[in-house]
Amino acid sequence: MPRYVDVILPLPLRETFTYELQPQCPTLPQVGSRVLVPLGNTKTYTGIVVRLHDEKPTYATKLVLEVPDEQPVVLPGQLRFWHWIADYYLCSLGDVYKAALPGTLKKVPAKPSAAKALPARETGDTRPGFPLTEVQQRAMEDIEEQWQRHNVCLLHGVTSSGKTEIYIHLMQKAIEEGKQVLFMLPEIVLTAQLTERLRRVFGDRLGVYHSRHTDRQRVELYRRMLSDAPCDIVVGVRSSIFLPFRRLGLLIIDEEHETSFKQQDPAPRYHARNAALVLAAQHGAKALLGSATPSLESYHNALCGKYGLVTLRTRFAGMQLPDIEVVDAQEMQRKKMMTGIFTPQLLAHIRHALEQRKQVILFQNRRGYAPVMECRECGWTPRCQQCDVSLTVHRSLSRMVCHYCGAVYDIPTVCPNCQGRDLSSRGYGTERIEQQLQRILPEARIARMDLDTTRSRQSYEQILHDFEQGHTDILIGTQMVTKGLDFDNVSLVGILSADQMLAQPDFRSYERAFQLMEQVAGRAGRKGERGHVLLQTRDAGNDIVHQVVAHDYEGMYRQQAEERELFHYPPFCRVVFVYLKHRNESVVESLAADMAALMRQIFGQRVLGPDTPPVGRVQLMHIRKLILKVELTAPMSAVRQRLLALQTQILGMKPYRAAQIYYDVDH
Repeated sequence: MPRYVDVILPLPLRETFTYELQPQCPTLPQVGSRVLVPLGNTKTYTGIVVRLHDEKPTYATKLVLEVPDEQPVVLPGQLRFWHWIADYYLCSLGDVYKAALPGTLKKVPAKPSAAKALPARETGDTRPGFPLTEVQQRAMEDIEEQWQRHNVCLLHGVTSSGKTEIYIHLMQKAIEEGKQVLFMLPEIVLTAQLTERLRRVFGDRLGVYHSRHTDRQRVELYRRMLSDAPCDIVVGVRSSIFLPFRRLGLLIIDEEHETSFKQQDPAPRYHARNAALVLAAQHGAKALLGSATPSLESYHNALCGKYGLVTLRTRFAGMQLPDIEVVDAQEMQRKKMMTGIFTPQLLAHIRHALEQRKQVILFQNRRGYAPVMECRECGWTPRCQQCDVSLTVHRSLSRMVCHYCGAVYDIPTVCPNCQGRDLSSRGYGTERIEQQLQRILPEARIARMDLDTTRSRQSYEQILHDFEQGHTDILIGTQMVTKGLDFDNVSLVGILSADQMLAQPDFRSYERAFQLMEQVAGRAGRKGERGHVLLQTRDAGNDIVHQVVAHDYEGMYRQQAEERELFHYPPFCRVVFVYLKHRNESVVESLAADMAALMRQIFGQRVLGPDTPPVGRVQLMHIRKLILKVELTAPMSAVRQRLLALQTQILGMKPYRAAQIYYDVDH
């Protein structure tokens, strides 16, 4: 019997810890089992065993207190995947452990957990999906043909081209061959519509996994996946890559371009699309990426032969892509023809749609009432006390909110700077648009879909249900309404402020603005007559406006690829963002300068910065940023090793011991 176990703890620590097994241990742990272990004098944690051995460490070991599992809760393949995540994204195994398991499985068990009996898997309750059209059938055959030469295939299909039905037929074929399927979506909001559709075909073979489920629901699904009767198909958001699969054979990632697949904070800061492709490769599974507006990286990989490529250029049942009308909002404002944020053309189209008993979607990528409050006498604007950012006014809460740290403040009635009382809201969030539109069209039934109105699973499902059933005439929303939602009766989409999406200081802002506008435009005219999109802009001559009007993804790609290649940005290199934080601004300035100097000794001119990000202080921590560009041919393992060594070296210096340094790979 081995005497020692190496254990991962749910802490941001790179190393594992060695514990000694009790001589009379009633249950011998296995690799992947949970163990209850002490740390320090008072703390107790649930760790995951990664190794059993007889090698006595150089330090005094503590005893394992309890082994609650008779069987492992983490499979060997999962542990391999955890190690890859930690290595590639420059984080600790403890960070990955925290992200990978539902909360209850990470808690100290009160008593040994009893295995829950699960029903046997019904190998017969799938029902056939709708027959594929000739175009869809040819696309499916092309995908399977591409899989003969590539493990990954990109399905570039315009909005409403019938990609989902192709997915369903591929999933049916996979489970008939005894394989499991992981179907990934970027947003929880998409699972409501899709799950209902998939359950009609796959019944109880289907499992759903996302953070709006209770922890108990997530634990039940996780344990089912470990059982002898696992789900054949899992629909999930980015965290679903951490579920235990024994026979994964097909990975489908819908809306693969979506930024929601990238985890920002906390670590691990992984890209679920890229990580899922590694997961599929580890299982020997085939992967399908689907999008009407693929990421530049995926499309580039397809064009250069790394991925297969299948294109669907026509909408289902011969429907035309929506007609897009551009209105110069600046000109309308100059002529004093605007009603709030609405041009007269947009209001006329909304009224016509309502008269025809059609529905309308309005897109504004800012929530709240107004992004800024301002004193008209002295120009003072309220800012967060913890972050360098203006506060967003939320009239429904009668509060101002920081969208970075969540701090809440009272709305002032008097300017604290000049004692003036002429305080006004500037700009338009979804809440203000809803309020104004209700005054203009009091007879219209209006709903709003943003982070404020969809905090619970029931709330977003109710909003979608009411709109789908025709109980809502106009749906106002943030980027949530752009993501693959399918409504039959929408004839009009309004894009209210196209320009603000280009104002983000990010090399991807042009690409993302095109994707958002093209995707939300695709919600119009999905059934019946051709849809209409009205795009309000203050820069009607911008290239992106012409590309959206023409639905010219290829033109956008060529333009952006040429620019990215010229300035050496992805997909022509890899980028690692280096973030440095400290409560003292002068310390973080010095830290950033020292880090930049050390990095340049190794990487030379590949290092950009340091500079201050657009929001230079969050939760009282001052922030600086460096960017490292790495050639595609460079060995990333060596780059990562050097970056981790630099992090250890500089945080070991006395002035910087209270600082934070972390890396964001493939930002």
